[in-house]
Amino acid sequence: MDPVAALQDAWRRADAIFDLIVPQAIYDQPIALRQPVIFYVGHLPAFAWNQLGGILRGLPPLHDSHDALFARGIDPIDVDAYQAARPEDWPAPDEVIAYRDRARARLRDLAAGLDLSRTEDRRAIHTVIEHERMHHETLLYMLQQLPPERKVRPRGWSEAPLRSLPPGRVRVPGGRVRLGADEGSVRFGWDNEVPAHEVEVADFTIDALPVRNAELREFVDADGYSRRELWDDEAWAWRTRRGLERPLAWLADGRYRTFFGECRWEEARDWPASVSLAEAQAYARWRGARLPTEAELHRAAYGSPQGPRTHPWGEARPDEAHGNFGLRRFDPAPVGAFPGGASAWGVHETVGNGWEWTSTPFAPFPGFTPMPNYRGYSQDFFDERHFVLLGASWATDEVFLRPSFRNWFQPHYPFVFSKFRLVSGE
Repeated sequence: MDPVAALQDAWRRADAIFDLIVPQAIYDQPIALRQPVIFYVGHLPAFAWNQLGGILRGLPPLHDSHDALFARGIDPIDVDAYQAARPEDWPAPDEVIAYRDRARARLRDLAAGLDLSRTEDRRAIHTVIEHERMHHETLLYMLQQLPPERKVRPRGWSEAPLRSLPPGRVRVPGGRVRLGADEGSVRFGWDNEVPAHEVEVADFTIDALPVRNAELREFVDADGYSRRELWDDEAWAWRTRRGLERPLAWLADGRYRTFFGECRWEEARDWPASVSLAEAQAYARWRGARLPTEAELHRAAYGSPQGPRTHPWGEARPDEAHGNFGLRRFDPAPVGAFPGGASAWGVHETVGNGWEWTSTPFAPFPGFTPMPNYRGYSQDFFDERHFVLLGASWATDEVFLRPSFRNWFQPHYPFVFSKFRLVSGE
């Protein structure tokens, strides 16, 4: 990897994402649980500088206040909103962009001097690159919540229509599942990915495809959001407090929220149902089924009679035939539209089109050690209040399409580009 080229490539993509909004939206806070957009303009360079300039090289601050102001933002737990952002609470956009550009110039120099044979240098640059690319997706699911008039559609952008596959179920034989990766077996892995270990899973039956909107519609029409017995206590309190009667993207007038606007609900009927874990679990109870564990979903995606695969489809590098990822589209595709991405067992779409919920709380693997350069990355969330998601969404960069990568969110967080499927153990 050329560190300078990798940084500049990530910056180009970040700039293109920020260009999706009108200038007046820079102070908008499209998700009340997230900071306003301007925070992220400063956060990406601040994090990178703090890693390469501060932690790795021990250099003095780049800016007396901005390095700390933009250092880190975490979703609060069990609240519905941060305090509403006010423009006067933040530096002017020109000031933040000047800080970004100064940081980028210094970062280019630092990256050019890295010695990738040194563990510390290699870890630092991968931390910076992957953090930046993670936040590209964070920004996109934030920007989806903006009104259409606050966004700018890229010129010439179009998405070819795709066909769905019919639903079905697949029997997956039990066996040993290798979760995570050993240090050095992958180019880079976050601390929650290492070390590798094996667990045993029993035979199970799993949906060949994620639950689609049309299937979830049956649950909504059966008053599933109003049936107390389908929700656990915390989920019911959250649903009641938020007044939820349908998924977030389903608008009250029978239309569906897309990234750049709206479409008729019928146009999105075969898209994967994107909901919080709480909603997915209520649907599963209604169906008399459950969500897969992390190990089961991993087995369904990467297992085969010959042993584990690098990708569900095999060893070929990910491309447009294998799934909806890499920001080739700005919305989900109909489920099953990429049969070339099916696993050895015939389970489709375990990578792409939406991060897939599991029932497994986010927790360390045996032998976990926090990253020395980012000690709170994972362990701050080992709290039984976050759950593992696997796979990828349409907005996920290909760098995260490794079997060991784990995502995690709170169960009452409906904004992530998600999907889910059901399993049974009979």
